[in-house]
Amino acid sequence: MSRYPARPVLLVIAHGSRDPRHAATVHALVGAVRALRPGLRVETGFLDFNVPSVQGVLESLAAEGVRDVVALPLLLTRAFHAKADIPAVLRQAPAGLRIRQAEVLGPSPLLTAALERRLYEAGLTPADKPTTGIILASAGSTDPEAIAVIAEIAREWRHTGWCAVRPAFASASLPRTEDAVARLRAEGVRRVAVAPYVLAPGFLPDRIARGAADADVLADVLGPAPEVARLLVERYEAAAVRELVAPAA
Repeated sequence: MSRYPARPVLLVIAHGSRDPRHAATVHALVGAVRALRPGLRVETGFLDFNVPSVQGVLESLAAEGVRDVVALPLLLTRAFHAKADIPAVLRQAPAGLRIRQAEVLGPSPLLTAALERRLYEAGLTPADKPTTGIILASAGSTDPEAIAVIAEIAREWRHTGWCAVRPAFASASLPRTEDAVARLRAEGVRRVAVAPYVLAPGFLPDRIARGAADADVLADVLGPAPEVARLLVERYEAAAVRELVAPAA
């Protein structure tokens, strides 16, 4: 028997979608995390639409005798799911599980690096920065904190050399992607690129893609980018030493 206690299980909590590309991308990202930390047990649970559910995974872990879990929201901003949905699910965890909730992924320099990776994969180069305006296109939210974070990411990213960086939203907030593209065109920006600030394909990412029809470049979703996988590991490591949010009974 090992003289060291087992590390907490990492439970990645994804939103879920009827679009099969969503779950496939989540599983690819989780696979990248497992490759980074071969000795770490990583499980995936979905809030809706897909299986296994978060509650189902927690029940299975408890039945196996697992005691410690880090629940990591696969979310880019702290909005309703991070503030309400996920804590509510975790409060219903089986007795005996000690659960720590990790921070959401954003903001982080690693996400900005992943955004740039996707733009370069779509055909841009660092030399294009001074003549390229970026639309940072997120899913959108009614939460003012989440909207403010997206705006701040755009401001900070602009300082890295891009001609302009403007936020846009697929729902709940304005401007829409197509309107942000049109505004940059009207300002005389030579090249416009849309960078989806979303983790996996689905309904809202498809709306972003349609809104990018008049852009010169459309990057892919963040997906299993190496930087995103590294960020999940960082969030796990930070949470593993934090105070319990759901102590064992």
